[in-house]
Amino acid sequence: MRANRYREYGEPNVLQVEDVEQPEPDRGEVVVAVEAAGVNPLDTKLRSGAYEWATPPMTPGADFAGVVTAVGPGVTDFAEDDRVFGTGLGIGRQGSCAEYVCASLEHVAQLPDNVSFEEGAALALVGVTSWEGLVEKAGLKAGDRCLVHGGSGGVGHVAVQVAKAAGASVTATASPQYHDQVEKLGADTVLDYSRDDLADAIANAGAPDVIMDHRINENIDLNTQVAAQGGRIVAISGTDIELTYSNSGMARGKMQTLHHFAMPQMATFAPALERVATLAGNGQVSPVIERTYGLDEVAQAHEDVVEESFLGKLVVTP
Repeated sequence: MRANRYREYGEPNVLQVEDVEQPEPDRGEVVVAVEAAGVNPLDTKLRSGAYEWATPPMTPGADFAGVVTAVGPGVTDFAEDDRVFGTGLGIGRQGSCAEYVCASLEHVAQLPDNVSFEEGAALALVGVTSWEGLVEKAGLKAGDRCLVHGGSGGVGHVAVQVAKAAGASVTATASPQYHDQVEKLGADTVLDYSRDDLADAIANAGAPDVIMDHRINENIDLNTQVAAQGGRIVAISGTDIELTYSNSGMARGKMQTLHHFAMPQMATFAPALERVATLAGNGQVSPVIERTYGLDEVAQAHEDVVEESFLGKLVVTP
């Protein structure tokens, strides 16, 4: 089969298409013919060696969607020709920028018939992050107010929809050119993240009970200031290894909770994937696909996902 791989850490140009052996399933595994693979900033950090979690030679790509072609011993919940999607590849096992992948049952779920393969691949990692972060970790519930930083991003634009599906009121930050689109996704209030009076604008929209933040180092003081009493802050990423409160007393006084969440470290992705599949099948969550790439264009996709501004996700279609 064909796979796009890197044999050493480096810039996107280390990615090359190779002919490699097609995988065979072991016990508790399925082989999937990949129809679509999602592209995430995480993939670029693994390829560059910024995160030394993946050992070359490695095929990048956490997210996949396609059709089951083989099942290993002990697999009873999946069969050949099942439509599936999943995430969590590209670290301990070869990733999804290939014609076939082998995934354990912890990484895969059924894909509803009314959800396309491209949508499934675009949704997997960001959907799991949104569901686990907002609902499972922070306990978001109907009637809460949720603040999503970066509401036009890969995670952000899905987090807005997950929060809305949970019955929350949603405030999002985004660049002005994306405000109309983020509102259409379900945000009740969309604010320019660069405005000088952002804290006041968030407060006017309603003190958030739950905050999801992809730039926690930059926003920790803002989040502390604007969060409601008992607020829950979910940090899914940061821009620095150091995280410092300028007023930790305010956080304590508000009885706030900070949840650090790293999706790749989850023991199993299947339960969250199943929840996300239900939301997608019901039409409550639908990822925006900005652009698709061929298998020989993965390097370009890696450049674009970190260099370009866009709403939604990039997808590879092998």
